[in-house]
Amino acid sequence: MKITSILKKEAIIPELHTTSKVEVLKELVDALHLSVPNIDPNRLVKLLREREELGSTGVGSGVAIPHAKYPDLENIVAAFGKSSSGIIFDAQDGQPVHLFFALVAPEHAAGLHLKVLAKLSRLLKEESFRQRLLAANDPELIYSIILEKDD
Repeated sequence: MKITSILKKEAIIPELHTTSKVEVLKELVDALHLSVPNIDPNRLVKLLREREELGSTGVGSGVAIPHAKYPDLENIVAAFGKSSSGIIFDAQDGQPVHLFFALVAPEHAAGLHLKVLAKLSRLLKEESFRQRLLAANDPELIYSIILEKDD
């Protein structure tokens, strides 16, 4: 599955306005809500926070992939946000996070959810890809960088 098939341009935040972990989750959910209006933002933030309590989704190298399963969702969806200054997100390496991919899957799509998580992890391991995303300041450009890498 291509990341660009689950990530809509309106769910891309070229510069996050918040500085805390909870606020980042809220901002990402608000962006997702633009492309998937049937999601209850408060409920999704709660699900993402519950997942974070199990262990941080900050995977290191300035990357976090907060994710949750959402009932009544038909397809897997994603949002992207960037913080130039970095946000403390309890990442595994203890470093601030700059790149956030929020991933929300239907409850019945566990296999697909894991495949997309694995793909995102592989893509984001490449430093040049991360650097290109960090340098981009426009949703169109961010989307095109992801599209190019996704092919």
